[in-house]
Amino acid sequence: MSTVQGANVVVTGAGGGIGAALARRFTAEGARVVVNDIDPGRTKAIAAETGAIPVAGDASAIVEEARDALGGTVDIYCANAGLASPGDAFADEDIWAAAWDVNVMAHVRAVRTLLPGWLERGSGRFVSTVSAAGLLTMIGAAPYSATKHGAVAFAEWLSLTYRHRGLKVHAICPQGVRTDMLTAAGSAGELVLAPSAIEPEDVADALLDGIEADRFLILPHPEVAAYYRARADDTEHWLGSMNRIQRTWEGTGE
Repeated sequence: MSTVQGANVVVTGAGGGIGAALARRFTAEGARVVVNDIDPGRTKAIAAETGAIPVAGDASAIVEEARDALGGTVDIYCANAGLASPGDAFADEDIWAAAWDVNVMAHVRAVRTLLPGWLERGSGRFVSTVSAAGLLTMIGAAPYSATKHGAVAFAEWLSLTYRHRGLKVHAICPQGVRTDMLTAAGSAGELVLAPSAIEPEDVADALLDGIEADRFLILPHPEVAAYYRARADDTEHWLGSMNRIQRTWEGTGE
């Protein structure tokens, strides 16, 4: 693909799942890729597999190092690292803080570093791996749902603020994907996400198609668009439907 071929790309959370699939797809399309994961072993493994450049560590702290490894220029930054963060309103403060830090603030920190260069040259792409939970919600996961909504909001703000200055923004919002994160979602994931789960490679395909079409919203599960419309058109009905799923999960509903 002409947009990707020869591009300098950073993929965080690339040690497995969607991040690894993105790294494989970008390198296959001829991009020069930096792969990042907090686990050094996983970072080295995906780098060895794809021919990418490994930069291990916290996604918030490696942006400058990744840019330097690419010769000083990042064309596409994929903020893919994330935390599943199950729990309700009584989840520990450190769970909420970690979810906010990884799912939202890591995106903000990357943009602070990269945006001046993108605006100076009039081009750049920021890819936010969010979730359908960022458009809708996820039962049993208050920290995850709230912070993924925040990630969508930040991506939207970036797009509406800087698109006339050459910044392209994409928000990937899949439902279930067969990754470790789906496993970590436990019984809620089995109920809501597993029945329609797709492969990480399907998400990578959807992103590359969205990049070529310059679409903000990337929906690997197309049905999410209808759910999103229903949520806006009749919020009371949508909340009632979600509450029925909640009661099914609790074992208190029909």
